[in-house]
Amino acid sequence: MIQDNLKIALIQSDLVWENPKENLNNFSDKINSITEDLDVIVLPEMFTTGFTMNASKVAETMDGDSVFWMKDIAKKTKAVVVGSLVILEDEKYYNRLLFVEPSGYISKYDKRHTFTLVGEDKIYTAGNEKVIINYKGWKICPLICYDLRFPVWARNIADYDVLLYVANWPKPRISAWDALLKARAIENMSYCIGVNRVGIDGVNSEYSGHSACYDVLGNLITSFEPNKEQIQIVTLEKRHIEAYRNKLKFLDDRDTFTIQ
Repeated sequence: MIQDNLKIALIQSDLVWENPKENLNNFSDKINSITEDLDVIVLPEMFTTGFTMNASKVAETMDGDSVFWMKDIAKKTKAVVVGSLVILEDEKYYNRLLFVEPSGYISKYDKRHTFTLVGEDKIYTAGNEKVIINYKGWKICPLICYDLRFPVWARNIADYDVLLYVANWPKPRISAWDALLKARAIENMSYCIGVNRVGIDGVNSEYSGHSACYDVLGNLITSFEPNKEQIQIVTLEKRHIEAYRNKLKFLDDRDTFTIQ
């Protein structure tokens, strides 16, 4: 089924450190409070644990409770559920984004740019595949947090409609988050969504949120309050993308390149 519009809920939330059960209960409550019909629900990076390097303590498999919860919520709400989890597979740990459809079908993206500043690269195996998901006639490119700093990886060479980031982006560098989300929207002529957490985690890192959605011209179309748990719903319009791409044609002039 092809839709002209896509309604997306962005959930900006605090996270309980390394406590999947409590986080899943909290997100169940938040999602249950939404009365509108949705197409997609977006949660932060590592939404069941916070951004932890204790992978051996919290990792789950693709048959684990958190994946089951995502499938159950997607089925009940008839909306895709998106967020990243700590996943153990083939004796390796991944920071893996899951795009779980109401049918139970799962698309996955493993974070390519692991955050070397805190040693994520020593714990988690980096992904090497860029993923474009086709859903209801929309092409969506999912990425994770630190990927935002690398525009070549995000470059719109597949004519995607939505660039989607889930994150635990800390407060001291939040101005970079704001600037780069807007830049990614402008340079790729796509909607750009970023869902970040709030609160303080188990290693005393502070997060101020600044979740956002920008349109293809870089206009901010959300109004999240910093440092506050909040849900906002945006409606993306295919005609907005088509009108400005047809009028301005900036993507026609993009460079060709190869990623190694």
